Amino acid sequence: MISTSSPSGRQCLIGLMMSLLAASASAAPPADDADPFADSRQLTPAGLVEAVLARNPGIKALEAAAQAAEFRIAPAGALDDPSVSYSTAPETTGGPRGLQQRFEFSQPLPWPGKLTLREKAARQRAAAASEDIDELRLRVAAAAKSLSAEWAYVHRALAINTEHQALLQELRRVAEARYAAGRAGQQDALQAEVARARLAAEAITLERRRREVQARINALLNRPAQGHVPPPVDLPEPRPVPPLASLQQSAAHEHPGLARVRARIAEAQAQKDLAEKDFYPDFRVMAGYNDLWDNPDKRWTVGVGINLPFDYGNKRSGTLDAARAELLRRRWQLTDREAQLLGELDTARAAVEETDALIEVYRNRLLPLARDNLAAARADYRAGGGSFLNIIDAEREQLRTEDGLARARADYLRRLAELERWVGTPLDAMGSINTETLP
Repeated sequence: MISTSSPSGRQCLIGLMMSLLAASASAAPPADDADPFADSRQLTPAGLVEAVLARNPGIKALEAAAQAAEFRIAPAGALDDPSVSYSTAPETTGGPRGLQQRFEFSQPLPWPGKLTLREKAARQRAAAASEDIDELRLRVAAAAKSLSAEWAYVHRALAINTEHQALLQELRRVAEARYAAGRAGQQDALQAEVARARLAAEAITLERRRREVQARINALLNRPAQGHVPPPVDLPEPRPVPPLASLQQSAAHEHPGLARVRARIAEAQAQKDLAEKDFYPDFRVMAGYNDLWDNPDKRWTVGVGINLPFDYGNKRSGTLDAARAELLRRRWQLTDREAQLLGELDTARAAVEETDALIEVYRNRLLPLARDNLAAARADYRAGGGSFLNIIDAEREQLRTEDGLARARADYLRRLAELERWVGTPLDAMGSINTETLP
């Protein structure tokens, strides 16, 4: 039996649990053959998160571990098994009183409060296991939303690529018409074709990225890598996020990572209290019948016994000191976790605000300027006052701007998901943003 009241025992137990989890992962049950997107024409972050949370094997493994921890609560608070002993005097067989025998029943009874503390420690371990599930759900949900954003971006990037290939095809026809009329050189048409070929090469890379994102989505869903994933909906528009103080307050009360450490603190407190009670004796009540006595009045016996809790080799004081150190470790761990969480929260919110501002610049300044620049270059070329290379440069600048806007919008959703991960709850639950409308 592995004792969880000592650091070495806990390390052994953790190692055993990791081995069991690794074994269960290698022998994972087959993936659900049902298509999670059978009724979906487009992929939304909410739909992907729901499907992933329902099918992810890591979550199912932690759910089983939490269920096992719940089952251990009742045994932890139960009495130890009673014992029954029997003995006989074989030489009395055939004697005047017949075979003489002895029976005894005994029941150990711990010092008052010990069973309650053992049950409390087991209950807090189960609570910590439940918080492990919630924290993994946060990580998985953030990963699913990030992949949904990347899925939307790569589709938008492919669409932009196709649009600009069509634009370059049109520009090539214009250049060929001017060349046929003797108003331009053949190099203009060749420049358009080179730029179009470059876009075709970039489309190959984008297609590879699309397949990679598809495989990563299916990995989260515990499905084959090339399983069907529907096309995405449009990326969301930025919306105001709650103030930092509100986010920090919500994280301090709602984040499962902090709740798990608090449960571990309560468990360590129970273990310390239990170590203190170990200096008090435990009891044993007994009742028996001894047929060896000639006098019938002496045959029935009742009694009580106690152990003598001597601190030989500092075994009890050492256990108590270890429990106190473990409690202190858990409390410092909570302080450290809170500091890290609030720091990550501040960083994540700043990243969301940065992306929001970047989208604003792309949409209201860079993209209109890029479009006007291309339109002016084309007008100058038709009027004979500009070079075709100016059109190619303007087209490439508009392509980069459109791609940059698509990238920023995808990053917005990804960073918003990361912010929700550190808050510990969806932002729409706080009333300042409705993420159910996010694609």
